[in-house]
Amino acid sequence: MQYFSIDEIKGWDRFYRANFINSLQGFKPVSLLGTVSENGSPNLAIFSNIIHIGADPVLIGFINRPVEAAPHTIQNIELTKQYTINHIQPSFVAAAHQTSAKYSADQNEFEETGLKTFFLENFKAPFVAESEIKYGLELVEIVPITHNNTFLVIGSITHVLLKEGLIQQDGFIDANKAKTITSLGLDGYYSTEPIARFEYAKPGKEVKKIS
Repeated sequence: MQYFSIDEIKGWDRFYRANFINSLQGFKPVSLLGTVSENGSPNLAIFSNIIHIGADPVLIGFINRPVEAAPHTIQNIELTKQYTINHIQPSFVAAAHQTSAKYSADQNEFEETGLKTFFLENFKAPFVAESEIKYGLELVEIVPITHNNTFLVIGSITHVLLKEGLIQQDGFIDANKAKTITSLGLDGYYSTEPIARFEYAKPGKEVKKIS
């Protein structure tokens, strides 16, 4: 097994180091965040650091980079208090990746990438029409992370949109059936294959598969 000290890692070329560190944690969820500016211009950006915080109350978080590096999404959320998170399917993964380009604030990433908007009545933020699993959120809190000038953005789910046939009898959403993709590092995208679901684990009880 190879060993690397942090001092050695810090001495690497910065692009090599970034690829190494960003892929170290393994596969991650990756989604498109939809927002709208104060003047009504839609914005779309890809994020691979979305976090489940809790189910009661229903809270989802994501990490926003320093404002000077990635200003549009967090500024729009601060202004409108609403945003969407949209799963990515293989049919539009290239368009999703293209949203990572540094477009100006007045450029509409939906138009730039060929993706379509979908709006719910009385909800400002745009959904990705092509996405088979998507949900809308209201801003709860923005928590500054002072160590590296990033932000934990926490939202509460208010709307959920799913393609028909994805919900199993026990409420489990089959994201694999929707062909939701995952990411590795900054530019790798992967399909998934199910291994198993298991019953609730209890001490001293043999774990059994439920599917």
